[in-house]
Amino acid sequence: MQTQIAAVEFTQSPLTTPSKATRYARIAARALFGFTFLFAGLNGMFQFLPQRADGMPPAALELVSAFANSGYMIPLLGAAQALAGALLLVNRGVPLALTILAPIVLNILAFHLFLAPQGLVVAIVVLALELYLAFANRQAFAPLFTKCA
Repeated sequence: MQTQIAAVEFTQSPLTTPSKATRYARIAARALFGFTFLFAGLNGMFQFLPQRADGMPPAALELVSAFANSGYMIPLLGAAQALAGALLLVNRGVPLALTILAPIVLNILAFHLFLAPQGLVVAIVVLALELYLAFANRQAFAPLFTKCA
């Protein structure tokens, strides 16, 4: 008795095939976002850039000091950022990297929105990159929004 398995060919329609410009925009956004968080994460773990407190509002300084005094929060955030940034740069586990970075990006935005508004522009750019990459990878997140039976 022979069993035949039908071969199904998956093709993309012209509406779902990204243009060359879209592909390059995704690569550029992923590389910029990945490099930003890899660099920030490595700095969080190894402190190779000098820490500046001048011009930082007192409430923001208190929060950063509390994180630093905990002894684990800054290295933990740094490790998460470095891991996610590396995943983005090598284009492996991009949805996982975006999921790891989502709460970090929201905290960056909240920090600059409520405590240190002078960095708000950068926080908005980081949020825009996160949202763009999440939208570009929406197929990976679609099961999160499906109705369960």
